Amino acid sequence: MRKLLVLALVGLLAQLVDGALGMAYGLTSSTLLLVAGVAPAAASASVHLAEIGTTLAAGVAHWRFGNVDWRVVTRIAVPGAFGAFAGATFLSAISTKAAAPWMAAILFTLGAYLLVRFSRPLRANPGAGRLRGRFLSPLGLVAGFVDATGGGGWGPVATPALLVSGRMEPRKVIGSVDTAEFVVAGAASAGFLIGLGSEGFLLPTVAALLIGGLIAAPIAAWLVRIVPAQLLGAVVGGVIVLTNARTLVRAGELPGGVQWLVYGLLAAGWVAAFALALRALLRTRRARATVAATRAGDTTRAQTLPLAAVEN
Repeated sequence: MRKLLVLALVGLLAQLVDGALGMAYGLTSSTLLLVAGVAPAAASASVHLAEIGTTLAAGVAHWRFGNVDWRVVTRIAVPGAFGAFAGATFLSAISTKAAAPWMAAILFTLGAYLLVRFSRPLRANPGAGRLRGRFLSPLGLVAGFVDATGGGGWGPVATPALLVSGRMEPRKVIGSVDTAEFVVAGAASAGFLIGLGSEGFLLPTVAALLIGGLIAAPIAAWLVRIVPAQLLGAVVGGVIVLTNARTLVRAGELPGGVQWLVYGLLAAGWVAAFALALRALLRTRRARATVAATRAGDTTRAQTLPLAAVEN
């Protein structure tokens, strides 16, 4: 019971992060299950089955808050479902021993990507046109495959790609990616069901993660408007990197001294990435404050001009 309560708390925290960043529910949950000794395929299968419920709740909440672009959702969800089904089939077919380093490597890479991505500000491109299907479809296909094979990855692949384009508001990127993930999670679960059978799903774990995620989903859809995504992304990325580095170091059978050196370097990199994320956040806020002050000054001058003209 204590373990299930911990998993429910993990599901709640993971959904809060996912709803605020548009990513990391699967990464966070799968990483914990791997640390607990769950087989990679079973971990990914259980997380994706829980995600059917959490992403449905998140999608409804984001829709209610006006965070969803349905055109983007439809163009990434279908190819994402194909990619997720293929990834689930692939992961189900390989041995647990071979899958553990593979999955840890994917999670480690995605965690490192989060650190790099959120250590610098996003570049907006407000003059660009709408996103096209020839960009969205391959993005959904790749993100879906990585998501199923890595136990997470739909958000870390899809969300930054859409944010960098600068053609959507950040809140709509997050809401659209979370909503499309419902279809992706369903396709991945179907692939795992065919590849592993019903015994491949750890139902108590699924229930615990689902309950925590359902509680957090509406809160997360509201938090997306106020939480500093850069700091949250840097924190989550560091946790994922360090946790999965443990699996990779063990698989490489590195000497004890070398292991601690690797952990130390990764921890130092995490601290540096967090510091850069904090600096980028502060710079962005100062720039916005400057722009707001300039606009307020222009408005004040515009309002006083007629009075000056009358006096003259």
